[in-house]
Amino acid sequence: MYLDDQVTGEVYTKEQIDEALKSGNRAQARQIVPSFDGSGHGTAVAGIAAGNGREDNGRYRGVAWESDLIVVKLGIPDPDGFPRTTQVMEGLDFVVRAAQALGRPLAVNLSFGNTYGSHDGNGLLERFLDSLTEMGRSVFVAGSGNEGDASGHTMVEMAAGGTSEIQFSVAPYETGFSVQLWKHYEDSFDIFIYNPGRTLIERVSSRMGPQRINMGRTDVLVYYGEPSPFNPSQEIYFDFIPREDYVESGIWQITLKAGEIVDGTVHFWLPSSSALNRATRFLKPVPDTTLTIPSTALRPITVGAYDDSNLTYAAFSGRGDTRLYRIPKPDISAPGVGIITTKNGGGYAPVTGTSFAAPFVTGSAALLMEWGIVRGNDAYLYGEKVKAYLRKGARPLPGFDVYPNPQVGWGALCVRDSLPM
Repeated sequence: MYLDDQVTGEVYTKEQIDEALKSGNRAQARQIVPSFDGSGHGTAVAGIAAGNGREDNGRYRGVAWESDLIVVKLGIPDPDGFPRTTQVMEGLDFVVRAAQALGRPLAVNLSFGNTYGSHDGNGLLERFLDSLTEMGRSVFVAGSGNEGDASGHTMVEMAAGGTSEIQFSVAPYETGFSVQLWKHYEDSFDIFIYNPGRTLIERVSSRMGPQRINMGRTDVLVYYGEPSPFNPSQEIYFDFIPREDYVESGIWQITLKAGEIVDGTVHFWLPSSSALNRATRFLKPVPDTTLTIPSTALRPITVGAYDDSNLTYAAFSGRGDTRLYRIPKPDISAPGVGIITTKNGGGYAPVTGTSFAAPFVTGSAALLMEWGIVRGNDAYLYGEKVKAYLRKGARPLPGFDVYPNPQVGWGALCVRDSLPM
């Protein structure tokens, strides 16, 4: 098959997968194709975007149910970890080259995201995604993440000589976590860390590189970063490491005392809420700028979620804008609450999250490209043009008077109104 000599891992053809499906039982199928969806996440996403299965009372179909699928399973560095950024990039590179080899237009669904990064589109994965959009007749779609109401982001506006206190609670039995601080490199601060009860106060050195601070029952490893060749912003990373079993619980505080200030905007992010106890949170959260990465990239279509049972914004849905450039995100919203789709192991089940709003848009993008490219109505209907059509065709949702907005973007997905008739 094409690309076999350039792939890390295994490639299974349609013929092999069809043979496995016809084998009669799962044990025999896994002898032919040993790879499978362990979590069910990808199965649910694929069912929404392009499912084509039978039910007892009729037929289950996804949005673009006649589409062919390229399914990429990402490598995982350890049993409890997430795919590395480079593995995501390898997967994306594979599907783009495969589509080019087949001479087919491509809609790529990215129901994947995390909170680590500058949230301004300048990260490695975001830049890579933007560059891929220039390589073929393709559309990339990313969910905005589920951090909108997770209290995992806050921000402050500093003035010269001013002081800001950022407090966050740490739940009992937290085995470790991090806090990211992102700021303009030109701004300068003195930074102090207070443990719960304020029995210890330590000043963070502004020297570049790592430093370890003893805060009693918890060590705080601080990495004082610097701008990169691709990102002018500065990160200060706090890693909370228990000296025994757990990070000391209670209310921690980071205090900023401003020196020379040019911009003064400082953002803080905790890890994704799925990796933390719900009680580990900022006490004064800011729900805006909670898009997960890579939905902060410029060119992909960023998808938020709404509840289609009552046409209300889903509070968990990640909100825009991006941190630095104020790029309006998300682009559009789709149903993401209680969606019935294909279930791992067979049958159907409800799912909730922007991971399951995104494939509605991915399937819709495929339908637009079919209309334009495959059927000969518009050979250039891909990339930014698909995004523009979907934005223009979006429908308003109750409760919003201004569009675009940080919650639902240009509005609710509507393929019919997006066709240039």
